[in-house]
Parts: sequence; C-alpha cells; structure tokens
Amino acid sequence: MQNLMRRRPLTLAENAMDALTIDGLKCYYVNDYFGVRREIRAVDDISLTIRKNEIYGIAGESSSGKTSLIKTLAGAIRPPMRVVGGTVKFNFADGPIDVYAEPDKMKAARWRHLSYIMQGSMNVLNPVRRVKHAFTDFASRHMNLDPAAFHARVEAHLARLHLDPHVLDAFPHQLSGGMRQRLTIALATVCEPEFIIADEPTTALDVLVQQDVLALIKEVQMRMQSSVIFVTHDMSVHAAITDRLAIMYAGRLAEEGPTQAIFDNPQHPYTVHLIGSLPRIGDVSTRKSLKGKPPALSDPPSGCRFHPRCPIAIDKCAREVPAMLPSATGGRVACFRAGEYQIQ
Repeated sequence: MQNLMRRRPLTLAENAMDALTIDGLKCYYVNDYFGVRREIRAVDDISLTIRKNEIYGIAGESSSGKTSLIKTLAGAIRPPMRVVGGTVKFNFADGPIDVYAEPDKMKAARWRHLSYIMQGSMNVLNPVRRVKHAFTDFASRHMNLDPAAFHARVEAHLARLHLDPHVLDAFPHQLSGGMRQRLTIALATVCEPEFIIADEPTTALDVLVQQDVLALIKEVQMRMQSSVIFVTHDMSVHAAITDRLAIMYAGRLAEEGPTQAIFDNPQHPYTVHLIGSLPRIGDVSTRKSLKGKPPALSDPPSGCRFHPRCPIAIDKCAREVPAMLPSATGGRVACFRAGEYQIQ
C-alpha cells in the first residue's frame, strides 16, 4: 500500500516539541439583554500542551465544555461565544501561529495545516450535492492544483484509505452512516494536515463500524505523523486510541496524563467514577453513581467545581480552586486529595 506521508519523518527533537500550547484559556458565552449580563463559563482557565505525533483525548460528560474548547482552538468563534482571556498557539512546520493574535495566518492554515472532523457527517456533506463537490469546496483552493490533478489526488487518497473512488459520484443519502463518516475523515486529511481535531467522530455508529473508523483515524495519524485531538465522552474509545487523556468537568480540567496510567490509577474522584462506569465482563455488582448533577456554568460553585458531588470533599475544596499539579500517573491533577478515593 502506498504511504500517505509526504513530509519527512520527524526527528526525536521534533517529536519532543509541542504542537499546540494553550495558556489560561477562557471562553464564555456572553449575552447582554435589557441591561442584564449573563455568562456561561464553558472554558474557564485551561492550560495544556499537545505534542507532535500524538493522539490527545478529551473526555467528560455532556456540557463539560469539550466542544466549546475545541471550537476555541480552531478559532471557530461565533457570537455569543467570546474568548475573554488566554492564548492558543500552534507550532506548524511553516512557523508558529497565535490563533487570536494572527487571524489572517490562522485562516490560511486551515485545512492545509489544521483540519476538523465534525461530529456528524451530514454537518459536512450537502444532501443535495454529490460527495465530490465537498472535496472541491473544502480542499481544492488549499492544494494549488488544476481540476484534473486535484481529482486524481482525491481518488488516490480515497484508495489509500480503502475507499472506492466511485463514492465521489454518490449523494450522501445513498451511503451508509459508516461510509459517510469515513468520507469525512478522508475529507479532513486529503491536504495531509499537521493537526486534526476530531469532535466525537464515532457518535451514532454501531460498535463494528466504530472499530473500523477508529482504525482508520489511527492509521492516518501514524502515516502522516499528525497530532490529533480526539473528543468523546466514551471512555472505552479513549482507551483504544489515545496516547494521553484529559478529563474535563464543568469547564475546567480535572486530570491529565498518559491514558493507560489514568485507567490503571485514576487520581481525581471524578475520573474514578468515569472509569468505574465502564461495564466489565462478569461484573454483576450494582454500580455506585455520583450524587447530584453537574453545576450550571452560568453560576458555578466556588472553589473546586466538583466539590458539591465529591465523596471526599473537605472545607478547603469549597473555598479554593485546586491548581493542576504533578500526579502519580506522570500527568497532572486538580484535587486537594488526589489518589485518596476508591469506589467501595
């Protein structure tokens, strides 16, 4: 099989470099109506780094801020969403880009250096146009090829991904959900980007199709040596594909570290319950659920945002925001009692 990768292999020094640096990022949904200001603090003071040539997972329950975070990273900000603080910097081969200080550079980098696999294929594919038009609309202007050469490049790319090039002449409704999702991955990678953001790309797919889609993403990432942010609430998917994992809760990071280490020894009580919710063969015991529900991000609790639900919270948790400090897993954790909790 032909190799997708046209860039030279990364050196050890380049592999150790950060592909993305986020520092103190705050992104709120802000509405001003009749003199009343309302803020939804979807992303609130997040700092992290993503390395070159790794798959970085982001997990958390619905409304934890996962999708808002990756939209902010991609510069896809639309009112009432606002970046109110912090920086987002990519380190591409052509040079670094500060997403919000250099918007023109960021616009030019999209699809060529940075691409996005959306949550649903029908958010990408126009239901009344053939699939080939999606490739032309999204990717052709970034590749500087004449129409014939561009079409040949797309067909070769599909063949390398084990997709029949004849699907380009199909309408989206003529394809299965799994085939449409594979096409969105092909669309996001046809320009061979250095950085890929995948927003729940396996949602609504059955287990067998999900496995094929995950294998395709991993294959593409390894061949192109791209960095990937992979967002899903499904912890079993993270266990299968990600190198490092971040856990979000109520707009903030709770824990981060190597995926296997987090699954083997979770440090934050919230992470303990997330992993404990996974079904296990032969386990017929009753699972212990967390009390309460996530806080409203329009009025989050003071201190640690998990403390109203935390089984081992102390008074300090309600007063102070825990910093992200080095953890026993080789990552970081924001908890005053990290590593002390286990589900009984």
